[in-house]
Amino acid sequence: MKFLPCINPATLTRLPRPFDHEEWIFEIKHDGFRALAYVEDGICRLVSRHDHVYKSFAPLCASIARLPVRSAILDGEIVCLDKFGRSVFDRLFYRQGTPYFYAFDLVWLNGRDLRAKPVTQRKALLQELICPGLQVLYLDYVSSCGVRFFDLVCQHDMEGIVAKWKDGRYDEPSWVKIRNPSYSQLINRREKFEKRSRRA
Repeated sequence: MKFLPCINPATLTRLPRPFDHEEWIFEIKHDGFRALAYVEDGICRLVSRHDHVYKSFAPLCASIARLPVRSAILDGEIVCLDKFGRSVFDRLFYRQGTPYFYAFDLVWLNGRDLRAKPVTQRKALLQELICPGLQVLYLDYVSSCGVRFFDLVCQHDMEGIVAKWKDGRYDEPSWVKIRNPSYSQLINRREKFEKRSRRA
């Protein structure tokens, strides 16, 4: 990775309740491992938001590396999915399913720094890159209607939503997350990490 810069992942703040606004877009917050995918010269490296390089996703990295780019940095979530397309954290945590990279932003493309472009423009460029047959998925969004969208996400027992200002740059604080207060997969989450830490 000679020419790609090290990027600080966009930060999220929290809100207790969803909202509607015509200047904002809303995405599903999938439950997995946040990662930046650095792709260059047919090689992909997945890096966590704490700058840890993931070592256990070699087939996923190989799939991401097949995207039609010379170089790119994508922001997204490593997930395992059920038959309805919902993320299942335990399958990922215990490496029991096929991992996918759910890409929700494009930060760099073929030598171009895209961080100053509005998020909707970055997502449009990202969507053009996604190819069928790869373990890379494009995370779509809805505009304006955050309250109804959040209600649907909660009805399907998903983690929550992320709201993003349409004109927001990548390197400015314009993302907020609203969590489902009844999300079932958070039960005993801390204990799972503590048990793994004791075994390490």
